[in-house]
Amino acid sequence: MSSKPKKAYPLRLDPEIYAALERWAADEFRSVNAHMEYLLREALRKAGRLKGRPAPPGEADE
Repeated sequence: MSSKPKKAYPLRLDPEIYAALERWAADEFRSVNAHMEYLLREALRKAGRLKGRPAPPGEADE
């Protein structure tokens, strides 16, 4: 991971969505914030949207 400063961003979520993320994050031994960042990074990677990190062949459509 990078050591660049992180961008703070206020986010409003439906309480039901937050509760589901909280359970999922706990299952993965991550904080909710770290798990949300992981999920977003994976989605961006699969879509080929991360700079310098193209999606592996066949994953961009999933």
